[in-house]
Parts: sequence; structure tokens; C-alpha cells
Amino acid sequence: MSAKILIADDEPNIVISLEYLMKREGYTVTVARDGEEALAAIARERPDLVLLDVMMPKKSGFEVCQAVRASEALRATKILMLTAKGRDTDLAKGLALGADDYMTKPFSTRELARKVAEMLGAQQPQP
Repeated sequence: MSAKILIADDEPNIVISLEYLMKREGYTVTVARDGEEALAAIARERPDLVLLDVMMPKKSGFEVCQAVRASEALRATKILMLTAKGRDTDLAKGLALGADDYMTKPFSTRELARKVAEMLGAQQPQP
């Protein structure tokens, strides 16, 4: 059974490319386009990993991350924050709220695929 990934981002072009990449890597993908939708999808789908944008409508990625970590049932969900906000303070805030890792946009798709596989404990195919 393939791992389930939730892509939570409000930018359509990023969602399309991430969805394509993750499906190509063999993952089952669900999409949420704002923070509230992301929280509902996490509770409903129980993804193994959430690719979580920081700047989203309704609830920010920081708020979503905090809510997931505060929930006994969802706490084990892995969170990789993706953001254009690359300052050290943003990185520190994301990690302090419980994100497992953080990548700044723009990012290499190869690097993202490697990071996702690493976070899910999958063996990375050799190039």
C-alpha cells in the first residue's frame, strides 16, 4: 500500500506540479486549498505526510501545524512545511510548532522527492 500525502497549498500551479510529482513517485495524493480544508482533510484522510504551505487563506500553515500537534489522534502525522518565507525566524517558528521539516520555495523537485521518501522511511531508488 502506498503512503498517503496531503498537499495543502492555495497556489494552483504549485498544487498541480506537486500532485504530479508525488503521484509519479507512487504516493496516494489528496489536495486541500486552504487551512480549514487542510485540517478537515487531515482528520478525514489520516495522511502519512502533509506538504503544508505556510501562507494560505482561512488558516495559515502555522495554525494548521499547531492544531495537528495539539490533537492526540493526529499528532503522529508528519509535516513538511513548504514556504516562500525563508527567514530563519520563519523556519524556527515552523519547527517550534512541530513541523518535522521545512523547505523554502522555490525548491528542486528531486530534492523534495528525496526529502519525502526520507521522511516516510522509504528506500530511495538509485539514479
